[in-house]
Amino acid sequence: QVQLVESGGGLVQPGGSLRLSCVASGFEFQIYWMHWVRQVPGKELEWVSDINGDGKVIHYADSAKGRFTISRDNTKNTLYLQMNNLKSEDTAVYYCASKRYYVNKNYDHWGQGTTVTVSS
Repeated sequence: QVQLVESGGGLVQPGGSLRLSCVASGFEFQIYWMHWVRQVPGKELEWVSDINGDGKVIHYADSAKGRFTISRDNTKNTLYLQMNNLKSEDTAVYYCASKRYYVNKNYDHWGQGTTVTVSS
């Protein structure tokens, strides 16, 4: 049974930091591209960042560059997103998702999401 379980969300003040985690099980984590995607309620999904299987290829959305860092630990089947200098516009539900091949249009697996609220 495939599972992606996110954690680490919460309430943080502007300028603060959070580290999201996503623990994967039930598939070959180390060969999948892993993504962080976020959604503000009522708005479309927004891709945030992705990382290839061995962690050597990484991409960021412009909104995340310089503030967020994606990483993975294949020995723990875990994906991370370190978020620094958080802004109110980062408030969203953050999902981790997997793709076997980067060019695939659709994601193969989704987590249930973790909520990040940036507010003073």
